[in-house]
Amino acid sequence: MNDTLKAFKHYRRLRWLRRISQTLFLLLFLFLLLQTNIDALDNPDALPEIAAPVDLFLELDPLVAITTVITTHSLYRNLFLALIVIVGTLFFGRFFCGWVCPMGTINHAISAMRSGMMKGKRRLERNRWMPYQRIKYGILAFMLGSALFGSLQIGLLDPIALLTRSMALVVLPAWNVVTHDIYAWSLHADAGAIDFFLTPVAWIVHSVMIRGGSVVFDQTFLILILFAGILLANRFITRFWCRGLCPLGALLGLLSKTSILGLEKRPSLCTGCSKCELACQGADNPMPGETWHQSECHLCLNCVASCPEAGISFKLYPSRAESTQEVSISRRAVLASAGAGLAAVPALRAAMHPDRPSDPALVRPPGSLPEREFVSRCIRCGECMNVCPNNALHPTLLQAGAEGIWSPMLIPRIGYCEPTCVLCSQVCPTGAIDEITEREKAWVPEAGKEETDGPPLRIGTAFYDTGRCLPYAMAKECIVCEEWCPTTPKAIYFEEAEVQNREGEYLWLKRPHVDPALCVGCGACTYACPVKGAPAIYVTAVGETRNPRNRILLEQNRPRRES
Repeated sequence: MNDTLKAFKHYRRLRWLRRISQTLFLLLFLFLLLQTNIDALDNPDALPEIAAPVDLFLELDPLVAITTVITTHSLYRNLFLALIVIVGTLFFGRFFCGWVCPMGTINHAISAMRSGMMKGKRRLERNRWMPYQRIKYGILAFMLGSALFGSLQIGLLDPIALLTRSMALVVLPAWNVVTHDIYAWSLHADAGAIDFFLTPVAWIVHSVMIRGGSVVFDQTFLILILFAGILLANRFITRFWCRGLCPLGALLGLLSKTSILGLEKRPSLCTGCSKCELACQGADNPMPGETWHQSECHLCLNCVASCPEAGISFKLYPSRAESTQEVSISRRAVLASAGAGLAAVPALRAAMHPDRPSDPALVRPPGSLPEREFVSRCIRCGECMNVCPNNALHPTLLQAGAEGIWSPMLIPRIGYCEPTCVLCSQVCPTGAIDEITEREKAWVPEAGKEETDGPPLRIGTAFYDTGRCLPYAMAKECIVCEEWCPTTPKAIYFEEAEVQNREGEYLWLKRPHVDPALCVGCGACTYACPVKGAPAIYVTAVGETRNPRNRILLEQNRPRRES
């Protein structure tokens, strides 16, 4: 009896240790994510440097590392860190799912809140292994099949990439709106005596605001629907995403087949109370008398911490009498899913092939690889969009075709690419945006120099819509675009033109033009254009450095100095 009580208390302490681990890793994830939430709209001359390893969780993700190796035949930067998780899983099972994964922690917390709403036989039935849990292995095979064809689609459903994208593009902007509204209300509210308490509360709310200015992201509705659906599913089935859909969980489940740590059952001590199954997060059948599915266990320890009779326990090299290390999915299903992934890539590229000139509005961040290599590396994590200080990068919908959904593109009307900023290239975990320096970007001369060392990294070229440009269409003076142009010398120049207004008076106006040999496509002119709605000047991808075939000039000489 004393040994049973000691074991019971021991596993309860371990369960608390697991909860602490989950909390700490979730807080670390949020902290690193906030390091990429930068606002430079008010002070663009003081862009901070990112010293924290903001893409640590993506670099620890084995699925990101493996699929990147498959598509690119190389291991980018710090993706070798995924070996830590791989080796740990080979020996101890899916510890990452139960102890580390921030997406798993959120699902776990929501499921725990739901547990009190669903009791008895219904809850017990939903906590047993079910055939739908095979779906995640089919998703994994599909994603690996598409990776073999050079298309990296794993970021759409990988839990770390999905959570990073959802938090950066949906949750943080929503939090920004709420805090701004609360702060604005507190400044103008006439609450009488409550003002004494309202003022410090408003200060606290203002101090925790993530950005000084509001940010918006285009095309995020589907991201919101997917993320909300995953969270809501926990109200009906415990950790439904982790059990049935997560491709990373499927990969770790396959790796855990060799685990030396497993669940040992003692049927003689079991009283049939079913407390272990009621508390199980993985639906792996921990109860004695049933077959335990090792590949489904999250190592949450809820089962052993709930068993008052010590009828089950985790051991090294346990008895496998009531356990299975096999994954319950047929070879035919795996081959069919992988084949579907292989076939999906040419089907998607039939509509928009990455080697052909893309949508003119598809302007990629500076340092982006050629489109074919870009879609073979980008995991749509949203880090580059979150770190952009001017809110210039946004997720695509179909501008890059279905294959490139949610990958980053520049929308200059919302924000422009800061000439001295290279933060997006620093946070990209897979090298879709090659890491560059301000000197390599070469949009503005270095301090003490009048010219850059070499040709700039162009991302596009600006064009005028003369039907909307004030000096052309309405005979009104406007030089805003030239004032905002950051290049040296300026890519926008003027010609003097004599025009006659409707009163018959002759006026001399400055009509702007773009020198395509100097324009880098930053979009500052489009952002600043005073014409409401569609701007009078817009940017397309033509002239981008990354694609030699997408040129407007046959030869681009060195920038000319103005006399």
